[in-house]
Amino acid sequence: MAEEIRSQAELENLLEQPDKMADRVDGLVREKLGDTVKEQVTETLKGVMDAQAKRPPMVDPNGYNPEAAGANLGFKNFGEFLKTIHPNPRIGNMTDSRLKVLGEGQGDQGGFLVPEEFRAELLSLALEQAVVRPRAMVIPIAQNNIRIPAIRDTSHASTVFGGVRAYWTPESGSQTASEPTFAQVSLTAKKLTGYTTASNELLADSAIALSALLGRMFPEALAYFEDDAFINGDGAGEPLGILNADALITVTKETGQAATTIVAENLDKMYSRMLPSSVGNAVWIAHPDTFPQLASLSRAVGTGGSAIWVSNISDGPPSSIYGRPLIFSEKAQTLGTAGDIYFVDLSYYVIADRQAVTMAASEHVRFTNDEMVWRFVERIDGRPWIDSALTPRNGSNTLSPFVNLAARA
Repeated sequence: MAEEIRSQAELENLLEQPDKMADRVDGLVREKLGDTVKEQVTETLKGVMDAQAKRPPMVDPNGYNPEAAGANLGFKNFGEFLKTIHPNPRIGNMTDSRLKVLGEGQGDQGGFLVPEEFRAELLSLALEQAVVRPRAMVIPIAQNNIRIPAIRDTSHASTVFGGVRAYWTPESGSQTASEPTFAQVSLTAKKLTGYTTASNELLADSAIALSALLGRMFPEALAYFEDDAFINGDGAGEPLGILNADALITVTKETGQAATTIVAENLDKMYSRMLPSSVGNAVWIAHPDTFPQLASLSRAVGTGGSAIWVSNISDGPPSSIYGRPLIFSEKAQTLGTAGDIYFVDLSYYVIADRQAVTMAASEHVRFTNDEMVWRFVERIDGRPWIDSALTPRNGSNTLSPFVNLAARA
């Protein structure tokens, strides 16, 4: 019975002795195959081995020589190639210059053979926190419209509450009547929506629970866009934002002030125009583009000067201006534009909540496309509930809970 090749050393020895290799293979073939097939295979293999051992190097008519330098990658025969790539350092030589180095760095050089690791986790940018809603007057409503009684108080030059006046009256003197001026603040729910589709194949194959993911992402997106409307909305089919409010005071730039700059005097004057009763609630809202200007603010002192907001950069920057919180928001306008920095008391902004964010899914809307549909809806409105700045008792500069800086273009 022909012996099988049982060790790497035995295989290597046979590769060096073609005659013995042929005999061994012949014996194995006779044992494994039927009579007719084994004779054919044995004779064919024997003939190939004999011819390979006896024939001179083949010379191709076109000049190809299989044993020439570079032919067959420079290997004389398959046995030499096997020995070269053998992992045993005693025999093989993986630094042989005739071998092409494979690696994971390029797909066609071996990278495609290396399985990728996958994490069932989605990376995404975090949205900034809402600016207006946490600080506004939020009123849940049960109908599409709501009217809220209000006092129209536009001047304290002689009265308060839109007409109420107190008189110093002598004993037994007649009294003078006065009365407030009433108004109504009207809000009508506007619909803010989100809509998306996904193939059923994606739903079935995704390693991430897509429905749960969308149920988190879209409410966050709706909150982002409602907050943008509370700041920038024009009131046409969307909330009226503070940028377009009638009560907004716009502080003019300084004489000769360069474009796209903020100077200390701008902030001084903005602070001075805040309604005094609102200073304790007011916050600064600024676009991130304004930070370099705020960080470089200085104040002239005689013939010198000093930094007034950031005195060094070894610590974090201040988070307040004149003791009131500073919030950087991408929803503010860019540097140099009206609305790049505000000083506001958002308790004077009212939000009507008619319908909180609701999610509905349907497999029928795009049934023929084999797709699932998700819809997200909320119904809200918002606006400043005062519609005019206040003329103070003394002085000509109006006051308001909404102040911004004029454009510096």
